[in-house]
Amino acid sequence: MKKNVHVVLMGGFIALFAGFSPLEKKWEKPFSRLDNEVRKNSKAYQTLGEATKTIGHRLTGSVNGEKAEEYAFQLLKSYGFTDVSFQPFEVEAWMRDTVTLSIAPSSSDNFREVPVVSLAHSPVEANLQGEIVDVGNGLEEDFEAIKERIKGKVALANINLVGAPGKKNLHRSEKTALAIKYGASGVIMVNGAPGKILLTGTASVTGAIISIPAVCISNDSGGELRKWLKEEGPLEAHIDMHNISKPIKARNVVATLKGKSDEKVIIGGHLDSWDLATGAIDNGIGSFAVMDIARTFKALKVKPERTIQFVLFMGEEQGLLGSKHFVSELKKTGEINKVSYMMNLDMTNDPKGVNAFGRDEMNEFFAGVGSAIQHVDRSFKNESSNRAGLHSDHQPFMLEGVPIAGLSGHLDPNVLQCYHADCDDFSLVNKNQFENTVRIASMYLYALANTETIAVSKLSDAKTRDYLISQGLKEELVIGQEWRWEQ
Repeated sequence: MKKNVHVVLMGGFIALFAGFSPLEKKWEKPFSRLDNEVRKNSKAYQTLGEATKTIGHRLTGSVNGEKAEEYAFQLLKSYGFTDVSFQPFEVEAWMRDTVTLSIAPSSSDNFREVPVVSLAHSPVEANLQGEIVDVGNGLEEDFEAIKERIKGKVALANINLVGAPGKKNLHRSEKTALAIKYGASGVIMVNGAPGKILLTGTASVTGAIISIPAVCISNDSGGELRKWLKEEGPLEAHIDMHNISKPIKARNVVATLKGKSDEKVIIGGHLDSWDLATGAIDNGIGSFAVMDIARTFKALKVKPERTIQFVLFMGEEQGLLGSKHFVSELKKTGEINKVSYMMNLDMTNDPKGVNAFGRDEMNEFFAGVGSAIQHVDRSFKNESSNRAGLHSDHQPFMLEGVPIAGLSGHLDPNVLQCYHADCDDFSLVNKNQFENTVRIASMYLYALANTETIAVSKLSDAKTRDYLISQGLKEELVIGQEWRWEQ
């Protein structure tokens, strides 16, 4: 790094080249090989297109989910991996059936039907009628402000933050947990995406069935409902839903590239999706990138210093089920102590830099790797961020103190609007941006698997607690019932 001058701009590093540092020189040849292989031979776009067309959605526990597991297994085998395995797990899984939402003034039986979808882990059967109380953004302060009014009522809450600059949002499951805590009888979530898009996703912080029905309406419907509240006074909501909850079997898919040591670097992405569309973005672009990175390493006959495991997790959408099982198995065998790093690709697209997840000691290393990538690809921005978050498959690893890396990229607004929605299909996938993910992630993975020493290691239990507090994650983990330390 000594030969490079770095200017910090808008939170990222932009390298001003004055020659190679020794680190950058070390990565020049392997990075160029990775770059060339992906540009010439990537199968990511082709295989994701094929899977979305022939399989459809990839809901955990469904026939389609099983087909997706088989597809990933056979694809990795076709790339030359001999060590490919299924990691089965059994859980209680939720599947939607039917739901209706009707709204009427409290003084009238003139109900109006509102388009709606159930949020996952809502009750198997619910037939509820109750007054609607608007809790705005659904943060704890919002519930606290109306705690005397919300008991026994149906909470109306935004999924996104509206008119709250500087505030930190909560996950929809955490807002539902607060609704239950404050005694609400049901929850209606308003999608943040403009228009008539309906969003699904779990409303349970634990992955278990919740005690009250939770549904989502579109942004347009939310605006109309709030207009009715203002013009017509108190409104009654009638929610009638039927869902399915049953034990299911699912399988993570794991391909192992043996290194010179049994120290491990894990790269993963969730293969499962929701069932409203084909999940091309969430998380086809992540999981199929992982498989194409695996193909790239095999094609180049990479022999890493550390063992690399390429993992396709199932059950992420229903509560990180597959990754929790994976980490549980690592803990049982003691292998968790051999995991040096976990890189997670969840809706990662067209990376511009890396997120060190709050591990400051890695900033210099990642900046150097990014500078080396810039020598191969001058369009790479080498931006940096350093903040941890929750609600994807890195979380179970992070809660055990394992260092996490993520890539910071970009999705166009029209793509983000289809998150968890019925418009998340293959037409949203940009081939060049998708293959950029494979190229850039391959280089970061190669560096993590082959650098002589890594500046961070697995944290102790006490240091993990302090780290999570420093990242501002305690409140969310407490609400999510995953804070294992004394409060």
